[in-house]
Amino acid sequence: MSSSVQLQLTIPDTLRGRRFDLALAELVPDYSRSRLQQWIKAGQVTLDDRVAQVREKVSGGEVVRIDAQIVEQTHSAPEPIAIDVVHADADLLVVNKPAGLVVHPAAGNPAGTLLNALLHYDSTLAALPRAGIVHRLDKATTGLMVVARNLTAHKHLVEELQARNIKREYLTVVNSVLTAGGRVDAPIGRHPVDRKRMAVVAGGKEAVTHYRVEERYRAHTLVRVQLETGRTHQIRVHMAHINCPVTGDPVYGGRLRLPVGAGEALREVLAGFRRQALHATRLELTHPATGETVSWEAGVPDDMAQLIEALRTNARELSDDA
Repeated sequence: MSSSVQLQLTIPDTLRGRRFDLALAELVPDYSRSRLQQWIKAGQVTLDDRVAQVREKVSGGEVVRIDAQIVEQTHSAPEPIAIDVVHADADLLVVNKPAGLVVHPAAGNPAGTLLNALLHYDSTLAALPRAGIVHRLDKATTGLMVVARNLTAHKHLVEELQARNIKREYLTVVNSVLTAGGRVDAPIGRHPVDRKRMAVVAGGKEAVTHYRVEERYRAHTLVRVQLETGRTHQIRVHMAHINCPVTGDPVYGGRLRLPVGAGEALREVLAGFRRQALHATRLELTHPATGETVSWEAGVPDDMAQLIEALRTNARELSDDA
């Protein structure tokens, strides 16, 4: 799968003395500098009808012609996996990922991923890195993800993520009764002993999480979380770090926590909830084509809704008995 880009433009005098790739990046902001460099090196960009060099200086007035092929970047196979598409336009897809679906192929999960599903939904996504996926959710985490549908949108979303301009909110149930919201500012890196886990470690990457209380139960709290950064397992690690691990988390959650006097129904629900109770519920960003602020919301999935209702019922019964 490939498509082409044909452009002709003139280097303005204001860019005299600039490196060619840097000048071109200013003139053609829809594509990343690394992408433009690839085209220059492949001879798909000419300067006054000759093959140009990435680092050569421009004088101003030169005619640039781009005749480039956007070749396939994603080599995974499309698979007919059902996905919940919340929004679709020419630039973006927003999907509501279910629990159990891995985002993209990796060791141990070569197929059956969201990426494979996206390629089946839209074959042109093969021309984009990772089929347009610009951020991820853990396998057992549910909720909203944005996917780019063209190179311009991909560049925009990557830059917005790096600038921390995309707002992502999550709902999670934690094993603690929180009295108030707060902020966790603690660096995250690989666990010094168990390399499959992440941890708060000195010298880790900056990680900032904001949280506020939505509902309190007898031994748990429903919390709304907003990410300022996007580190691997960030919410799960940060909530465990403040002794409020995510309910059901098999890696960072610790032992099962039951309220004193919990009935059989609540015991069954808590014991049977075997994934982290974490859902990406809201997504807000600037649309790459219109520049408008757009947002989407998705309610928690059925299993998490049942967990919340069981905790709510248990708390209400205690209040009625008081």
